[in-house]
Amino acid sequence: MAWLDLRSDTVTRPTTGMRRAMAEAEVGDDVFGDDPTVIRLEERVAGLLGKAAALYVPSGTMGNQLALRAQTRHGDQIVCEAGAHIVRYEAGAPAALSGLLVTTVHDPDGALRWDLVEPVLNNPADLHAAPPSLITVENTHNRAGGRIVPQALVAEAGARAHERGLKVHLDGARLWNAHVAGGLALDRLAAPADTVSVCFSKGLGAPVGSALAGPRDTIARARRIRKMWGGGMRQVGILAAACLYALDHHLERLAEDHDHARSLVERLDNQRLRPLHPVETNIVILGVQPPATADGLLVYLRAEGILAVPFGPDRVRFIPNLDVDAAGIARVIAALNAWRG
Repeated sequence: MAWLDLRSDTVTRPTTGMRRAMAEAEVGDDVFGDDPTVIRLEERVAGLLGKAAALYVPSGTMGNQLALRAQTRHGDQIVCEAGAHIVRYEAGAPAALSGLLVTTVHDPDGALRWDLVEPVLNNPADLHAAPPSLITVENTHNRAGGRIVPQALVAEAGARAHERGLKVHLDGARLWNAHVAGGLALDRLAAPADTVSVCFSKGLGAPVGSALAGPRDTIARARRIRKMWGGGMRQVGILAAACLYALDHHLERLAEDHDHARSLVERLDNQRLRPLHPVETNIVILGVQPPATADGLLVYLRAEGILAVPFGPDRVRFIPNLDVDAAGIARVIAALNAWRG
């Protein structure tokens, strides 16, 4: 029985065409700045996002943390939504790497609404408080079920933050999904933010890598910090070639993942399971009705050859991806509908 892996879109494996592109990649030494494939990728990402420059990095976490470090000072306050990847899944890095105080606000849709942000901003003139310096938005938002943050809210938060002299970072690990599902151009989605991180190793299917885009001086500083943190790589054009291939061949096909996610919810017929968020992109979070548990569902699914991840004691997350076709999704739906708790 073949495994169906819906734990994340990070589990995708390089396609045959992607492997060929990697094998044939022209390479140099990226620390010396002369890997031509990396240069092409960075220029392309900067152009797509409407920014002056971009930097290829090993992971989305590094991209986010470089953005924070390059635009803040130790002891500063930053603000993000309470479920944001930066505060939930990056191992305390804002404090450990950049000495930042993270203040969170909660929004059930994952949006960083300015009317929630403004009341928690410290007074920069107060010697007792960490001075505010940056806000960060996540789009799409993982823990909110892949919701697309309304662009009007992002634009308002960006404008108000800039009026206060604050920087804005957009964690756009799945910004590609927001672009394909919502129809807005990538540069428009990124416009309110000073810096933007995007990931190639999720829905786009590349094996490694993210990019950070922004002003030239910020990206130059981030490049130096990347070296300090051990992220300077050498003939990394082999990996950058996979990312370029993904942009050429896998961007528009994200719509298939979105269709599969909607199909999973629309064809679900089990009173023990309920979707917790409207499905807008490629993430489905199902609530498990007591006395059944998430662990019980996961054990059952594993026996059926299906992998998912727990999102707490009473919820399970599924992410359709490049390696799961329509027949695979039908198999997942059948298994969920047959589950008896």
